[in-house]
Amino acid sequence: MITAEDLHKNYGGTEALKGVGFKVNRGEIFGIIGPDGGGKTTLFRILATLTGADSGRASIGGLDVVRDFGQIRRMIGYMPGRFSLYPDLTVEENLNFYAMVFGTAVADNYNLVRDIYGQIEPFRKRRAGALSGGMKQKLALSCALIHRPKVLMLDEPTTGVDPVSRREFWQMLKKLKEQGMTILVSTPCMDEATLCDRIALMQNGGILSIDTPEKMVAAYPEKLYAARSGNNYRLLETLKARNDIKMCYISGESLRVIFRTEETPKMEGMEIRRMEATVEDCFIYLMQQ
Repeated sequence: MITAEDLHKNYGGTEALKGVGFKVNRGEIFGIIGPDGGGKTTLFRILATLTGADSGRASIGGLDVVRDFGQIRRMIGYMPGRFSLYPDLTVEENLNFYAMVFGTAVADNYNLVRDIYGQIEPFRKRRAGALSGGMKQKLALSCALIHRPKVLMLDEPTTGVDPVSRREFWQMLKKLKEQGMTILVSTPCMDEATLCDRIALMQNGGILSIDTPEKMVAAYPEKLYAARSGNNYRLLETLKARNDIKMCYISGESLRVIFRTEETPKMEGMEIRRMEATVEDCFIYLMQQ
């Protein structure tokens, strides 16, 4: 449904995209996972026909993003990372305006946004700028869906949103997928990767790996250990100074450790155990290669 081939984009002397390529299948949730500054927003703007690539090609539903930009804009719903609706218009006025822009009416496609918009409809007379972060995201998603797009593109939709609203947002995406919608979503949150059907890990304008979260984790090539002590920062410096340590970094309340040898060293005051890798561990490992 979405194809990107060898996309390059430069801003002055900064290379934002370095030969990015991937394919998104029809009816799947495909996640672009990576930290801020990795090129995710530039990629989304190219696919949404808002800016052009310096080289490479991209298409959506077989339509070229440059040649067929008008048709693509009618078939996609795009939600940028920054809240971009009209803050002085009410919730109701924003939704009606976006429906009008696409030549439709809220009543025509209300069944598509009912579950989402229904949660903020009691506040339909409130100005959009006065909404909470989670309510703003629900309104933005409703506006992106009101013309019944075939492809939904969401650039970091849950950034700055409380945990409850974030969980509700992903539940909404699952329902949209069940209705056959193709969803491309970006996020810097590694824990959201497992909610996607397939993911692409992105760093410094390039793709590190593409696979399902399960296969990516299963392919982790090292034995990974979790270590902790009363002072993890001191333990980190101690382990980094050892020759038998291949990689060591802090994650949450423990350290992740990869040894160069099969033998696990013991240190006074250190608890250590084997653990299964996560998507975050895969990302850090690939980033270091």
